[in-house]
Amino acid sequence: MEDTAIIDLYWARSQQAIAESERKYGPYCHTIARRILDREEDAEECVNDTWLRAWNAMPPQRPGVLSAFFGRLTRNLSLDRWRRLRAAKRGGSQVEVALHELEDCIPDRRRPDECLEAVETAALISAFLRRQPEADRVLFIRRYFHLERLEELAPRLGLSTGQAKSRLHRMRQRLRVELEKEGVAV
Repeated sequence: MEDTAIIDLYWARSQQAIAESERKYGPYCHTIARRILDREEDAEECVNDTWLRAWNAMPPQRPGVLSAFFGRLTRNLSLDRWRRLRAAKRGGSQVEVALHELEDCIPDRRRPDECLEAVETAALISAFLRRQPEADRVLFIRRYFHLERLEELAPRLGLSTGQAKSRLHRMRQRLRVELEKEGVAV
């Protein structure tokens, strides 16, 4: 089923919208949740919560790219659950490793003006990524947005794990310099 038809089902408040979303995007969303969460049950619950959030968001929202919309919902729900679980027990999951790698070039968001700064920082990061070669941009997004393991990601892009690590390290350094140049405290 086409994305526009699925969105129309949400707008018509048809239960079939959820079934069609699950059929078309369930595996994609499940992959995102599973990369973030260690337990299969937690990942499944986040995917189910994705459909509920989509149901509540449409209408009034009409997503332009349905896969990105579902992916963002799943990722945010999974990260929220990961944070709650991490608060209960400390561990060294893939999410923690990826987020730790970005620590040096992302500003501290605990200040009161964090919302405005987060939007500005996101715009700077997006502009930075648009200027990067496509291979580097894909590597960065798949690592830090989709939280893919380097061991899986590198061969898919025709790189060794060491090459992928080096490219990501250089990109993080360039991003940090650019953010500092723009006045973002990192």
